[in-house]
Amino acid sequence: MAHGKRFRAQYDKVDRDRAYPPAEAIALIKETASAKFDETVELHVLLGVNVRHADEQLRGTLALPHGLGKDVTVAVFAQGQQARDAEAAGADFVGGQDLVEKVQEGWTDFDVAVSTPEMMKSVGQLGRVLGPQGKMPNPKVGTVTDDVEKAVTESKSGKVEYRTDRQAIVHMALGKASFDEEKLLENYQAVMEEIVRAKPSSAKGKYVVSATLATTMGPGIRVDSGKSADRETAAVGAGETAEEPASA
Repeated sequence: MAHGKRFRAQYDKVDRDRAYPPAEAIALIKETASAKFDETVELHVLLGVNVRHADEQLRGTLALPHGLGKDVTVAVFAQGQQARDAEAAGADFVGGQDLVEKVQEGWTDFDVAVSTPEMMKSVGQLGRVLGPQGKMPNPKVGTVTDDVEKAVTESKSGKVEYRTDRQAIVHMALGKASFDEEKLLENYQAVMEEIVRAKPSSAKGKYVVSATLATTMGPGIRVDSGKSADRETAAVGAGETAEEPASA
């Protein structure tokens, strides 16, 4: 795939043979984010799990310390009082069968979908539309619930879902390139700690195989996943750079 001069110029700043400590990787990410819009900073973590086994698949949610830096659009499938609760909590779209039919027609202009249990009989028919986009409500991540008010509030405040794909990779957004380095580091640390916490007991061998940071339009930067960002975060907050971060 051919890339333009801007991408090649940023690509040349990255040492392809090096895994950077988190603080250096974040600093380089901000340096290579040169698009005309505020790029999203992404983290891609390859895990040593066999996703063909259900007990080695990861799926869950976490609240990033500094959010994603964007407005999260939430659609809620609910009726009656629960629909009114969702609207009061700030849901962008609320509906019952009418909303189901709208999505069946191809409309998916939202980031998160929440459903009450009673609506799932109808919402379950949307798997082919919402499943590939990772938007299907799921009780395991708290998006199928009677407490729609709580689900909407958490989604709006930066709670994000993570899961392994077919290649055993977890893809996560960490925020925007305009974020301070310290905020990106703390979001990175929160994600890595959650992934380690969620390690399946049946997983064998090396668990975190590799971690790569990238922006929407920038080159990938390998991160030394064996290094903790804790000390580096403190150093950045003090205006310094830590040379030897603590091991994870």
